[in-house]
Amino acid sequence: MKVDFGIVGQLTRLVGFLIIVAVLVLGVFSQLPLIKKNQRMRQEDLRLEQAVKAEEQRGADLQRRLEALNTDPKAVERLARERLGYAQPGETIIYFEPAPAKKQ
Repeated sequence: MKVDFGIVGQLTRLVGFLIIVAVLVLGVFSQLPLIKKNQRMRQEDLRLEQAVKAEEQRGADLQRRLEALNTDPKAVERLARERLGYAQPGETIIYFEPAPAKKQ
């Protein structure tokens, strides 16, 4: 047997439905800061991964240069000539001045 409470029953169901909707909306809005923080952290993670890759590449390049200096006498000679200005006996070093900047 079904008892009809009329308007009170309908209002009770409506209030229950609105409470459920309010709880769901409140739950979603309470998670928004966490979602935004998660997004920022993912972007930071991506940026850091790119920085790590760049540093790994730089380290590999330095390792290759070091290996060349340890095994190739011409690499050592080139570095001594370029950075330290060394020359073989009998050679003359000529330095060039950079061209003056053009005025606009």
